Amino acid sequence: MTAGMEPVEVLVVDDDPAVARINAAYVTKVPGFRVAGTVHSGADALAFLRDHAVDLVLLDHYLPDLPGLALLKRLHTLGVDAEVIMVTAARDTATVRAAQRHGALQYVVKPFTFAHLRGKLDGYAALRRTLAAAPEAGATQETVDRIFGAATAPATQPESLPKGHSVLTADLVREVVHTAGTSLSAQQVAVRTGLSRQTAQRYLKLLEHAGLVRRRLRHGGTGRPVHLYRWNGPDE
Repeated sequence: MTAGMEPVEVLVVDDDPAVARINAAYVTKVPGFRVAGTVHSGADALAFLRDHAVDLVLLDHYLPDLPGLALLKRLHTLGVDAEVIMVTAARDTATVRAAQRHGALQYVVKPFTFAHLRGKLDGYAALRRTLAAAPEAGATQETVDRIFGAATAPATQPESLPKGHSVLTADLVREVVHTAGTSLSAQQVAVRTGLSRQTAQRYLKLLEHAGLVRRRLRHGGTGRPVHLYRWNGPDE
């Protein structure tokens, strides 16, 4: 988050209390974001938003009293000044397109990894920074392009994985390298993740190919040079 900016206040709306707690925990792990509240129905969401201003709503579609899309439309009708990211198991094209038409900023399909949700939150944070820096009037085309493009943050894991590779394993390796704060060898990553050195090496190469880690050789001493990997993804 840019220095001087207030934390992003987030409302989590999900009919399942356990899922809501998990989503809220994910949000709190991202610097610059704070959970303002969690609710489990459309009515409770509307009541919360009447009394609290939030910046972002994580909205499930399957709510007990009304569909999330209906709540999304209500929020815009009521003039609620908050962006919405749909976080739902609904994956049919009609629902996705309707969410886009009604103003959803992003759409996350359950189940998802922390890294995937974090990428969407990073995109929102980039949009917020861009809007804060934009002039009040007389925006150039370059500024407009930045605003419309800012909601799509750089990936925090490879867009797609080759057959036989696990998203969860890729996320685990990514998290270890990202949080290390220093360069790691494949053996060190293997120790920290519980994977074999060969498996760690394979996923490190995928992250390198995606531009999320950079590799260098460490020479010196006896034996072969050691490949070291360091996080090269977006600052978070």
